[in-house]
Amino acid sequence: MQTPTCNSTLLRLSVLAALMAAALPIGATAQSASFIISQHGQPVGTASFNFAASARGYDSSSVVRIAMQGLDYTLSKTERLSSANQLRHAQLSATVNGSAVTVNAAPASDPAPAQILLNISANGRSSTTRLAMHSAAVFLPDFDPGALETMLALAVAQNNRGLWAIVPKQAGSIEAITLATYADEQGTLDGKPILVHHLIATIAGAATDLFSGLENQLLQAELPQQGFALVRKGFVLTPPAKPGAPPAE
Repeated sequence: MQTPTCNSTLLRLSVLAALMAAALPIGATAQSASFIISQHGQPVGTASFNFAASARGYDSSSVVRIAMQGLDYTLSKTERLSSANQLRHAQLSATVNGSAVTVNAAPASDPAPAQILLNISANGRSSTTRLAMHSAAVFLPDFDPGALETMLALAVAQNNRGLWAIVPKQAGSIEAITLATYADEQGTLDGKPILVHHLIATIAGAATDLFSGLENQLLQAELPQQGFALVRKGFVLTPPAKPGAPPAE
């Protein structure tokens, strides 16, 4: 039989554990996930991400591999984020059809107006680009599920407004993200029914359908213009009876 002192100690430990869990940054609870990449329904690669809580926020990493006619693409990214999902540092290494690309992104340390520095090395050339800094900006390489997971976390914190994408292509750019909320859909995850949130993110005129679970974890992303999709392993989206429409304003 437990003594009152023992019960009191267990209660304090339970409360402490709950407080520690509540203090974790949005997105850290996802921990890790693996995805199948397909084009027009045919598997062409894989992707994965991992989040780990740290003293100042959390660290994330992503790995992408695509092998198909016309595109041989690998990506490895590590990232440090604040507890509010703000970018502290990102490092990317990739090969695109045999050409190596490296990118480092971090806030500028000089006294100039708040900026993000992108140091890019590709095709034997190096360049540095200064971009305007935004607090709700996500470092967004192609096919990176970890970046999309971070975007979903930022969307929750920002009420779907004021989001930006740091695009590490060519000299680099920063683009506004417009989010539209569509009707919830249904699906299964590891065979169990799950309610699915549906967003469409438009970046520089290109739309991406994002499907997420109740904890805002990325389940599926579709890039209709190129016919690509990232689907979380174990997830199946139930097609809606008819195409969804934006909610009435």
